[in-house]
Amino acid sequence: MTQVNDFNQQMIEQFRANGGRLDFGPASLLLLTTTGAKTGRKHLTPLAVFDDDGRLYVVASMGGAPRSPAWFHNLVANPTVTVEHGGESYEATASVVPDDEHDALFARIVERMPQFGEYQEKTTRKIPVVGLDRNS
Repeated sequence: MTQVNDFNQQMIEQFRANGGRLDFGPASLLLLTTTGAKTGRKHLTPLAVFDDDGRLYVVASMGGAPRSPAWFHNLVANPTVTVEHGGESYEATASVVPDDEHDALFARIVERMPQFGEYQEKTTRKIPVVGLDRNS
């Protein structure tokens, strides 16, 4: 597992100490473990998660940076991920929300957390939204 920065490490520790629950404003938090696209190493990332009609979504905003975060590139290359959320840990399959569904879903996310709209305004790329489907 690769090292994470101090802020993320504190979030991870608080999340695990609270039994897999940590409120992150109007969203909750999950821990996402991806497999490195180039290295094959495991990477752990705390992310805001959105539940929309029973499906979990994460947003690859990187604060409106010109490129998507590393975790996004990793899950595109290796879509099998581990999700820690709501006191559970399970394998899931990550999939990028298709363009025809993206805008309406992104608008619902921005209603709950307006900063994601601000991030979109900072960049010319369309910020991806990723669905996480539990593997059976």
